[in-house]
Amino acid sequence: MLVRDAMSTLVLTIGPAHTLRQAARLMSARRIGAAVVHDPDTCGLGIITERDILDAVGAGLDPDVETASTHTTTDVVFASPVWTLEEAAEAMTHGGFRHLIVLDGDGPVGIVSVRDIIRCWAPARRSRAEMAL
Repeated sequence: MLVRDAMSTLVLTIGPAHTLRQAARLMSARRIGAAVVHDPDTCGLGIITERDILDAVGAGLDPDVETASTHTTTDVVFASPVWTLEEAAEAMTHGGFRHLIVLDGDGPVGIVSVRDIIRCWAPARRSRAEMAL
């Protein structure tokens, strides 16, 4: 199975000036765990995750003052839609993260998460187990 089969095509893109509260509100409303941060003046594309926001709030930072730019990961590993799920899982395991921005052509076309991969693998495991009975 390929990344394009598992990825979410709902890509929330925010700007670097969004506050952490704004980012959290948008992510929560869409029930997603990560947002692409687009900053054409500096790094281009980055990612901010629910964990980044949680860490900032846990450290006592004000989510109404802190901006996405301060908490964005800019050293991003991007996936291709034609990667296998094994390749995506290996990249996540190696990098210690749970989301990959999926690029095709000039921009993001999706995000694949550990949860997306598990969702695809779980039925396959169940089918193999049932066939073994």
